[in-house]
Amino acid sequence: MAEKATNALLPAGLRDVLPPEAAHEARVIEALLAQFAAHGYERVRPPLVEFEESLLAGSGAAMGSQTFRLMDPVSQRMMGVRADITLQIARIAATRLAGAPRPLRLSYAGEVLRVRGSQLVPERQLCQVGVELIGAASAEADAEVIAMAAEALGAFGVNNLSVDLTSPRLVPALVSALGLEKSGGADDLRDALDHKDAARVAAAAGSHAKLFGALLAAAGPADQALAALQKLDLPRLVKAEANHLSEVVRLVRAEVPALDLTVDPVENRGFEYHTGVSFSLFVPGVRGELGRGGRYVAGAPFTRRAKGAGDTVGAGEPATGFTLAMETVLQALPDPEPARRLFVPMGTPPEAARRLRIDGWAVVAGLAPVQDTKREAARLGCAHALVDGKIVATAK
Repeated sequence: MAEKATNALLPAGLRDVLPPEAAHEARVIEALLAQFAAHGYERVRPPLVEFEESLLAGSGAAMGSQTFRLMDPVSQRMMGVRADITLQIARIAATRLAGAPRPLRLSYAGEVLRVRGSQLVPERQLCQVGVELIGAASAEADAEVIAMAAEALGAFGVNNLSVDLTSPRLVPALVSALGLEKSGGADDLRDALDHKDAARVAAAAGSHAKLFGALLAAAGPADQALAALQKLDLPRLVKAEANHLSEVVRLVRAEVPALDLTVDPVENRGFEYHTGVSFSLFVPGVRGELGRGGRYVAGAPFTRRAKGAGDTVGAGEPATGFTLAMETVLQALPDPEPARRLFVPMGTPPEAARRLRIDGWAVVAGLAPVQDTKREAARLGCAHALVDGKIVATAK
């Protein structure tokens, strides 16, 4: 018994997914990808393991501390197990699909492995499903992926979804415009803003305490937050970031009028490689994010000629997208309908069983004679049994 218990023990953050959860997850994933395909997103499947230098190049360096490494016995080079799929899609777009017309719409689903879990998400092996829209820098592109994420989740009965938007480039642009980097207090200010500590923000911002205090307070329902941002005396480039965020909100509202939108202009944690409008998806009563996404630079370490766009991109190209965390998404979905499992006793003609499967039954065939067909059906988790050629319900 002790040996069996030891064999069943898994490392922290890893788990077996059992019936019926595994089948439910697979059905949801395929249905999500079908939703994305209906918007023109084509599926790709990158490898689980890549050479370390390509996996962690450019923006991928942000995932370095979460990446498992191993030695490839064939090439004798270090490899990494992917901790995120988004950056792999960026690599594919910049290399294998370099000549494809832009904007490029890609979707994906797969497992990732991380060195550490978090308080909210202790799992280290996660299933990600998402999309990337590469080669478009417009507010329309940002709005497309946000609206699509909301509509896809809504199609599965996810109610009361809220989208929390931010612009990770806004605070750095403001710090730079005000010359706060030279004073050496920029890091303290960033940390204080991340922790929403108004007193520390005031101390770190010095003579600009009122401005950063107002920026910190400008968080909440989208209309209220954006109105507060418009009242602030912001430098031109920072104002442009705020205006772009406002335009994205307007476009999303036009697509999904009932969607609950909030804005936090100083939020940055978790968006380290994002360069523009970014967002997180939440549902009341579900712990953690259903997903997150936003704008970034795709393929920064690569060079390509954009077919159809007429430009040469040497430092990457504009991209946006989102990733759904299936472990959290499944918590937000209604419970699945139980499978229509039907037990057919040994000796049932194959043609009869075939017709039942065509009719939508999951047919569990008996492999040995039994005295009580209904009892055997109940033992095997079947709510129905074929008795004397008729389908009857069986009590469990």
